[in-house]
Amino acid sequence: MGVHWTLGYDASDPQRLASFWADALGYVSEPGYDDDDAASIIDPDQRQPAIGFLRVPEGKTAKNRVHIDIRVAGEPPWDMVERERLIRATVSDLSSAGAVEVREERYGAHLGHVVMRDPEGNEFCVA
Repeated sequence: MGVHWTLGYDASDPQRLASFWADALGYVSEPGYDDDDAASIIDPDQRQPAIGFLRVPEGKTAKNRVHIDIRVAGEPPWDMVERERLIRATVSDLSSAGAVEVREERYGAHLGHVVMRDPEGNEFCVA
């Protein structure tokens, strides 16, 4: 049996970052974590790990060593036209929520993934 684990994020505004990621991943706030200096979000179906956000005094200074990939197109085999439509729709939604598009990566003739930054500058991919 595997162990339960939580992904931890440093943040200057834990509540704002938790809200962004809850919307992006379809998570909800974890009951009991409504502190100004910390927040936690959970998968409402309890299948995926929790994500905790902790206020830290320093800002982000370098590229993430670990990041989240949002896989909107599911598993292969893919309909590449539909996959690109799903990626672009998600990128648009996340941009409206405060993320910034960094660049597109292609797999030959097809869109592979889009690199973005969350509201605090943490890199992630939409694929």
